[in-house]
Amino acid sequence: MADIQAKIAEIETEMARTQKNKATNYHLGTLKAKLAKLKSELINGPGGKSAGSKDAGRGFDVKSVGEVRLGLVGFPSVGKSTLLTKLTNTVSATSAVEFTTLTCIPGTMHYRGARIQVLDLPGIIEGAADGKGRGRQVISTARTCSLILIVLDAGKPLTHKKIIEQELFNFGIRINQDPPDVKYIKKESGGINIQEMVKQTKGVNIEVARLVCREYKISCAEFILREDITVDQLIDVIEGNRAYIPALYLFNKIDSITIEELDILDQLPNYVPISSQHGWNIEEMLEEIWNKCNMIRIYTKPKGQMPDYEQPVILQNENPTIEEFVNKIHRGLMSQFSHAWVWGRSAKHVPQRCGKDHVLCDEDVVQICKKV
Repeated sequence: MADIQAKIAEIETEMARTQKNKATNYHLGTLKAKLAKLKSELINGPGGKSAGSKDAGRGFDVKSVGEVRLGLVGFPSVGKSTLLTKLTNTVSATSAVEFTTLTCIPGTMHYRGARIQVLDLPGIIEGAADGKGRGRQVISTARTCSLILIVLDAGKPLTHKKIIEQELFNFGIRINQDPPDVKYIKKESGGINIQEMVKQTKGVNIEVARLVCREYKISCAEFILREDITVDQLIDVIEGNRAYIPALYLFNKIDSITIEELDILDQLPNYVPISSQHGWNIEEMLEEIWNKCNMIRIYTKPKGQMPDYEQPVILQNENPTIEEFVNKIHRGLMSQFSHAWVWGRSAKHVPQRCGKDHVLCDEDVVQICKKV
């Protein structure tokens, strides 16, 4: 492991002192591929993504409950345990001493009828992806979350944000990104080929692709590029084990900074200022969590009865259909489905008779009718 870390440090030093221009594009592409492969071996053991080892970081064993799972990730003593207690009433030890939380503390909260699991993860430090401070266990558990809440101390330097982002990146987590729109096909013959559906301006071309594939011992493959991608994204496609997870930055302890400093933080994307100790801005945070998870509420209506507004069915999709709603209730119900009556914003008239492909909106009321 020490040998791999030394090689990684050597490559990172080489990349840092290499100027970025067209002449060095191929060299940097090769270095990035070598670096990604070494980091994969460091995390998963010899052999990279196809191998596992007892040393590879396995997450904390926490049973998943509820519609979504949130993970509180951050440095020690930034207020994660206080926030967990505020949200879920779960007792998590808090103190001014760092590393008070040594294991994963789960809690459950209810918001707009949804049951949401919140995990208070131990504080991570720089080098967490390499195994420092149980970092691999923490980040492995974060990979299982629907949304990562990166908790930062508003009074500390913004460099902490960059460090956490880099640790998550090194472990294969891509926050607030979509998977590259690239089709990757392994072949038996024909060499390396690229089809550019969109002009590539970020350094990817046939020569770079061949150099990257050579590092992964891939001799024949085809890439269909449907968007402009970077070399890092090309490597992510080849690795095939990246986790694309939305993230929200929670700047905690805003009671310790000035209004001017808060105005500077307000320019950052995906950010919510809070004070977990005083309960400030918690409602806006919950609203942002709801939107980031793409959750909507659908109320059921039995025939001849009033809708059930107490226990909505929670769907996680930007454009959920009636078929998804029916499968959420029970997988075997779709075979008996005839049609549905819909009340709400998605209906052109009330009620509207709809098929399985009808797209629902938040707080729609649906009555399912079975085949006779």
